[in-house]
Amino acid sequence: QVQLVESGGGLVQAGDSLRLSCAASGRTVSTFTMGWFRQAPGKEREFVAAINYNGGRTNYADSVKGRFTISRDNAKNMVYLQMNTLKPEDTAIYYCAADRLQYRPLSNADFRSWGQGTQVTVSS
Repeated sequence: QVQLVESGGGLVQAGDSLRLSCAASGRTVSTFTMGWFRQAPGKEREFVAAINYNGGRTNYADSVKGRFTISRDNAKNMVYLQMNTLKPEDTAIYYCAADRLQYRPLSNADFRSWGQGTQVTVSS
């Protein structure tokens, strides 16, 4: 069982940047697709970005494409989300997630392990 802990959230102004981190423990995540999701107040959780096990492929929601970058450091068992040019509509709790099975294609990811989330608030 993997444990995921997000950090790096905070209160920023529109146009600012933040870097979220996800620390995994309990087992390596180096062979698993990892993802970031977010949930705004009153809304359903939505996909933000995903990265395959070796970092060679990434996928982004249209709303963050060109502004956010997902990356990973398998040696440190860490996943990151660099968020630039933040907008008020990016305000949400951001969650890190791990795929259920190893070495699966990005499109087949089935995220079953979740962190507790980190709050990101962007003021206008």
